[in-house]
Amino acid sequence: MVPIRTTIGRVSTAATLPIHEVIPALRRALTLHRLVVLQAPPGAGKSTSLPLSLLGEPWLAGQQIIMLQPRRVAARAVAARLAEGLGEEPGGVVGYRVRFESRTSGRTRIEVVTEGILTRRLQRDPELSGVGLVILDEFHERSLNADLALALLREVQGALRDDLRVLVMSATLDPELPARLDAPMVESQGRAYPVEVRYLSADPVGRVEDLVARAVRDALDRDQGDVLAFLPGVREIRAAQGKLAGVDAQVLPLYGDLPLREQRRALLPDPVGQRKVVLSTSIAETSLTIEGVRVVVDGGLSRTQHFDPATGLTRMVTGRVTRDAATQRAGRAGRTAPGVAYRLWSERTQPLLGAARPAEILEADLAPLTLELAQWGAPDPGALAWLDAPPPPRIETARALLRGLDALDEQGRATTEGARLLDFPTHPRIAHLLTGGAAQGQGALAADVAALLEERDPLPSGSGTDLTDRVAALRRWRDVGAGGGDPAVLERVERLSRQWRQLLGVGAADDAPDPFAVGALVARAYPEREALARPITAGLSRGRFLLAGGQGAALPEGDALAGASALAVAHLDAAQAEGRVFLAAPLDLQLLRAQATWEDSVRWDTRSGTLVAQQELRVGALVLETRPLRQIPAAQRINALSGAIRAEGLHLLTFSPEAAQWRARVESLRHWRPDDNWPDVSDRALLDTLDDWLGPLLGGARSREDLARLSLLPAFQALLEWPKPQQLDDLAPTHLSVPSGSRVRLEYRLGAEPPILAVKLQELFGLEQTPTVNAGRTPVLLHLLSPGGRPVQVTQDLRSFWNSSYFEVRKDLRGRYPKHPWPDDPWTHLPTRFTKKRGG
Repeated sequence: MVPIRTTIGRVSTAATLPIHEVIPALRRALTLHRLVVLQAPPGAGKSTSLPLSLLGEPWLAGQQIIMLQPRRVAARAVAARLAEGLGEEPGGVVGYRVRFESRTSGRTRIEVVTEGILTRRLQRDPELSGVGLVILDEFHERSLNADLALALLREVQGALRDDLRVLVMSATLDPELPARLDAPMVESQGRAYPVEVRYLSADPVGRVEDLVARAVRDALDRDQGDVLAFLPGVREIRAAQGKLAGVDAQVLPLYGDLPLREQRRALLPDPVGQRKVVLSTSIAETSLTIEGVRVVVDGGLSRTQHFDPATGLTRMVTGRVTRDAATQRAGRAGRTAPGVAYRLWSERTQPLLGAARPAEILEADLAPLTLELAQWGAPDPGALAWLDAPPPPRIETARALLRGLDALDEQGRATTEGARLLDFPTHPRIAHLLTGGAAQGQGALAADVAALLEERDPLPSGSGTDLTDRVAALRRWRDVGAGGGDPAVLERVERLSRQWRQLLGVGAADDAPDPFAVGALVARAYPEREALARPITAGLSRGRFLLAGGQGAALPEGDALAGASALAVAHLDAAQAEGRVFLAAPLDLQLLRAQATWEDSVRWDTRSGTLVAQQELRVGALVLETRPLRQIPAAQRINALSGAIRAEGLHLLTFSPEAAQWRARVESLRHWRPDDNWPDVSDRALLDTLDDWLGPLLGGARSREDLARLSLLPAFQALLEWPKPQQLDDLAPTHLSVPSGSRVRLEYRLGAEPPILAVKLQELFGLEQTPTVNAGRTPVLLHLLSPGGRPVQVTQDLRSFWNSSYFEVRKDLRGRYPKHPWPDDPWTHLPTRFTKKRGG
């Protein structure tokens, strides 16, 4: 399909937005096609004007438009701007739905939604009854929800709704996207107002908050209008806010967890007309118009979540902004007037930035997506048409987690509990905590714990790791208005807890929390992070734990939980060897015992070099009790011993000279005759197939000594089926006869090298051709020896030796070995292994 491209390069006034110029082309495209791509730069009006212009389209036939926004702040703001275009407030023709908040009515035709709202609606009504168009806005961010929504919508279009339209739009899109979607593209290159981009002369050195604060001060002196500055996170925003104290402007933060009233202060003009500086995370990259902003200061960093499947942990990673994000950020300056964008890096660095951020589906925790797919009826992600398919290893990690939460059965289908988890707008872990708390009559505590796990820590640094202390602080704050923590954070936590309580149908609690009850709820959300204290030894101090998932974890020094026998860990860093615990609660050992099962354990102890066989009462990697295992199952013995050999190497086995030469002969033939199907007996191949060839010999082995005594030659010989043993002797004999009558042993080497025939020079007198193996194809490598057995010549060309080098050797050796024959003519002299006297 040839993309439709309508390019507009003019600068427009606020009354005529650039998007208006391409609306006729977009209408035609949507009339003819069910899936259309729209690219329009920041400030073009695609989010805040376009949906209104499509309400009267015949193909819409009075149905709704749903527009997906990736962030709550943007969803509210876009809905407000669209409603303002109709002279209304949100909740009329234009409404919105975000997590725990909805402003819609029976009149609503345009509904702006975010997070999993669209997915929830699709799960409940796959036909999207009453919806004629779905708009996926800011698609360049490639959020997990957007990719999932697009995949589900394409399936709905193909199977249920051939009249449903989907519009994918953003300011910066992958140029290959239209072809990948087989969809036409409508493009606008106009801006509402021009933006001048300014770079630094050289890349700066220093903390980003210092650099941004300095640039904001300069911008306030040099330029007109309000300033929007981008920083990677809340910590940097607070630091920059402190450094801007005293400037002649209102300095306001903007980030997702900010209370709604403070978000509105940042988005709306100052009521008394004072200049404004908005310090924002990347949340302001998208469809937000912050009134009055004419200057953007881009710190050049962003903070994103990175999921580590090896540990099952998600951590925040700070990195350089990508070029598409920098374009989005600069565009914020040209929304309402000509503007300027300060980029705090050099112009030569700009082309070195990544072109675009990677799709979230390739890097994120896929547990929520995997559960959605199971409920949709597509446990195999390959059944859907993805832009980027979710990586199979991450899907398997997600399935393992969801099975641990009782959300999936062994076939990957959603269980009753899995379907219930999807009723909660949160990660399946937290949802499982909430359902379990409610079932056990602990709904109020579950709501408090869930809210604390989702929000920032309300207690100051150094307050210890015990989550129970946070629950107590929240309840004190709820009861008397003072909890000993950050009031703003406690307010957000209480608001979220209230919303969870409403969903669960329970009231608030103000009593002192039971630490073990808190730990049980945390363990329900994070079963692989149940932990047992490690014994205090010379190498391990107090406060070190082993997690059920096998990872180590350590409490901060002096932490009050260091004496606990068991913990349920909620938050820790993603270190591979031993993570640092940030948030945990004590765990009742009886709860662990109730989950535990007896398992046979046969393992190799590297230190003692022996098999350890015992029954263990286990929860994952945690061993609560042991008892001896007297009869070792054969399969477990073989697995353990094979694992030991793979870990420590084949040197645990003793290769007799005969066994070593058998391997070398077979390996030589495998290289010399690649079409004859000789088995691979290289080190790697033997390690890969240990169970097959060595397993039958391991019946009584329990130690290094036992392994060293094993006779390997019979096991090797069993690898050859008839007639290969006879062919081995014919093609790669162990000995060759030489003219003196001696049978001399050949030395084969692993690989394609010829074997070595080490023989005394006098035993070959009269022999014209170099001896061969491999049916005459491979000359041996002759190591010609002196009477004393030392090599005097190495050659594969015996004829050349007799004609040339022999006479140099003769000159050197006949004085040293006068009793041995050194004839003038080696061709005619009788070969001998004796001296002159004995040889006659």
